[in-house]
Amino acid sequence: MSAPDVFAPVTLGPVTLRNRTVKAATFEGQAPHGQVTDALIDYHLAVARGGIGLTTVAYLAVAPEGRTHREQIVVGPDTAAGLARMVDAIHETGAGIAGQVGHAGPVGNGRSNGVRALAASRMPSPLSVQMIGSASEKDLTRITRAYVATARTLVDAGFDVLELHMAHSYLISSFLAPGLNKRTDRWGGSLLNRARLARQVARAVREEVGSACAVTAKVSLGDGFRGGVTTDEGIETALLLEGDGNLDALQLSGGSSLMNPMYLFRGDVPLKEFAASMPPLVRWGMKTPVGRSFLKSYDFEEAYFREKAMRFRSQLAMPLMLLGGINRRETMDQAMADGFDFVAMGRAVLREPDLVNRLAAGSTSSGKCIHCNRCMPTIYTGTRCPVVTPLGMPGTPAR
Repeated sequence: MSAPDVFAPVTLGPVTLRNRTVKAATFEGQAPHGQVTDALIDYHLAVARGGIGLTTVAYLAVAPEGRTHREQIVVGPDTAAGLARMVDAIHETGAGIAGQVGHAGPVGNGRSNGVRALAASRMPSPLSVQMIGSASEKDLTRITRAYVATARTLVDAGFDVLELHMAHSYLISSFLAPGLNKRTDRWGGSLLNRARLARQVARAVREEVGSACAVTAKVSLGDGFRGGVTTDEGIETALLLEGDGNLDALQLSGGSSLMNPMYLFRGDVPLKEFAASMPPLVRWGMKTPVGRSFLKSYDFEEAYFREKAMRFRSQLAMPLMLLGGINRRETMDQAMADGFDFVAMGRAVLREPDLVNRLAAGSTSSGKCIHCNRCMPTIYTGTRCPVVTPLGMPGTPAR
């Protein structure tokens, strides 16, 4: 069979999208008071008008302690109207809209949020210099219900897709990683136990929304640190999720926001810029040998997760989204030939929001992103490409 056209319409669960391109969830830094703003809508309108099939809003927290820091949206009655307004704006362009639904777990900054962060097991937080609590049975019941309530709010607001965040050492991922999950109860030990929360949340969300929207999950094909999720265990977890039948697709990601973020990004390490954007205490910590080792160096290469993702593809039948350094039309076509169903892009469309339109028209064959990663520190002042919009200048990506 011939490979599908990446720019042709496609179905994702009950949803029809105009093409197979996805704007990967990247925290926008455009919700300073935890509310949808015109700037946040404009951020997504830029890539929606630029031809993307599905743009993903990040990061929509299910609970106050589930934020990475206080300037994030907690989905609920007081944020629903703004979310619906954003959905309407995106739909007018012909693009679909996804909401990344998650609980930050140990990546949450308890000092910023004013609420203690939670994880699979008790551990020190490098972000708040506080102890992170171990989630109790009562916490896990409450959080699962919060996922359900969040899903209902987003479906009622008109979201086409819900992306459940199960990677990057966020709460569900902290249960999956043996180095972060030291529990001896039914939530720890074997992979079946460690995957219990992921499966419980996926099932509860699917039971709530039915066929009203697509439900996907972002999963790890490797966390990149000792004690993190390995590729083998990532595949085992994906097989469990596929067997449960509650998800329409998986997006394959990697790295850990807490332990090894550059494993996801690859390319240049913006140590100086990152340190300058941090609070004084964290800035000082980043100057120490331990702090400097936090941002490890990985050479960039096109589609750098492809080799690991191919192992998932060979063992799973469900739709998969390939992510990680996709900038060229040739790479997108290869992903389709490899059997992937969607391609997800982040930095490429941050630099050029209209890249998908130009690739589809044949007016260019590759994006201009130079993988300097200086966009990473801008999440605290409005995520943007500093090559297009210099650091220190607020604003959304150029259109």
